[in-house]
Amino acid sequence: MEEIYRYIKSCGVFYVATCEEGKPHVRPFGAVCLFEGKLYLITGNQKKVYHQMKNNENVAICGMYKNTWMRIEGTVKEDLRREARVAMLEENKESLGAMYHADDGVMTVFYFEHGTATIDSFTEPSRVIEF
Repeated sequence: MEEIYRYIKSCGVFYVATCEEGKPHVRPFGAVCLFEGKLYLITGNQKKVYHQMKNNENVAICGMYKNTWMRIEGTVKEDLRREARVAMLEENKESLGAMYHADDGVMTVFYFEHGTATIDSFTEPSRVIEF
């Protein structure tokens, strides 16, 4: 999981895909955290993406870095623990500090329960990491 985390973190911006009523929804994200060996995402509980992840736990991420790209497909679960929110905020102080607070009642985090990460390029064979 450390390799997956480092890769997505190095992308800066990555894209998260969810599904609602059979239609895909993709949006840019920039904050990620590795907490207790799991990859975490952050959102607000009043956003559409939050409700989409709650209603359909199948989520995909795609990011590109140095002529390679990673796709992560898996299922996510909300983590309601304060410790998980604090870890996310500490890892992403600059980008999240003005937006969220651990106890604001809005910020929430999801982690990937399990999934597959695939690293691809135009010159090398695909590499798959199951987690």
